[in-house]
Amino acid sequence: MNENIISTRIRDISMSATLEMTRKSRELKAAGIDVINLSIGEPDFDTPGPVKEAAFRAIEQNITHYPPIAGFKDLQVVITEKLKRDNDVDFDPGQIVVSNGAKQSLANIFLSILNPGDEVIMAAPYWVSYADIIKLAGGTVVSVHTSIADDFKLRPEQLAAAITKNTKAFLFNSPSNPTGMVYSQNEIAGLVDVLKKYPDILIVSDEIYEHINYNGMHVSIASFPEVKDQVVVVNGVSKCYAMTGWRIGYMAAPKFLAEACIKLQGQYTSGAGTISQMAAMAAIKNPPQDSEYIHIMVSAFKDRRDLLVEKLNQIKGMITYVPEGAFYLFPDVRYFYGKKTGRYEINNSSDLSLYLLNEAHVAVAPGDAFGDPNGIRISYATSSDLISKAVERMKEALEKLQ
Repeated sequence: MNENIISTRIRDISMSATLEMTRKSRELKAAGIDVINLSIGEPDFDTPGPVKEAAFRAIEQNITHYPPIAGFKDLQVVITEKLKRDNDVDFDPGQIVVSNGAKQSLANIFLSILNPGDEVIMAAPYWVSYADIIKLAGGTVVSVHTSIADDFKLRPEQLAAAITKNTKAFLFNSPSNPTGMVYSQNEIAGLVDVLKKYPDILIVSDEIYEHINYNGMHVSIASFPEVKDQVVVVNGVSKCYAMTGWRIGYMAAPKFLAEACIKLQGQYTSGAGTISQMAAMAAIKNPPQDSEYIHIMVSAFKDRRDLLVEKLNQIKGMITYVPEGAFYLFPDVRYFYGKKTGRYEINNSSDLSLYLLNEAHVAVAPGDAFGDPNGIRISYATSSDLISKAVERMKEALEKLQ
């Protein structure tokens, strides 16, 4: 028996570029090399104390048996209250499906709606796993290029031009991974004006970075009544509550889609971990505007963003912008393509990322994996000292390229 036994569907998808870069970084660290990892999308903050206390209580109360597939009813109710409180949208508890991370929520959605030939429109650069989840589900990615000059925002006319008779869904992400851009109310309204003409197109709105927003309140596309019945909101607790390892995501969906996702999830993972659900409930109950923890974390990320942009602007050829949310920067690095030094020749973002890892001992993620070969993704979810040190290493390495 050999590798030919592996299915075509698995062969046709890629290894997650961000997780692969993290793996390589860990290997170098294990070999004694001081690597600074700016490739991973994980807050360097600890989970808030009250959230951990809720988990301890759940253990003490023996909340350790199989949960309902879609999540505990109390958690579903808390999520609907959060959606009303933070986003001014109404969902019933029966429309909520709690999963093992927002990534599973996305997989549930696309596995539930896509048939071969169905198309999903999304703006590039896009989060690294979107395309492969869609491919795994049998769908076709329709990637619409956005530029750094336009702050990586999709224009209504671009969206309209991408829609065909095969369009099944539009995947929307704000604040964005990997660019950190945030759509305004008016910008979303422009997209809504297009989408409301196509009531059979599902709008999948990934809002996982909702509260890591530097320029005001987050606007959910679900809050537009013209398209509310078309929208499925995907969110979770990983980013704004520093709960990546707890693996809790959720969707708020039209009832028919929620029921389909419950059927699917019941066959391959069942419900998410009970202790994690209790911890997530404690986190979500806390209004973000009243959370000192969130204010401290977002303020720190904003300071790090400013530092990173300032430092990168000192590198000749690096084109930057100022992201408005999340904790990523996606600079244009085409200036370095075609350059070489020693045994290294830089032809694309993957070459550049490997060069920076091996020579500067700084891990970043190649833009090719995000659907945009012009850039690299840099995460600033780490300390200011490490950011400064990393950029100095990058500058020194990049200046060697001729």
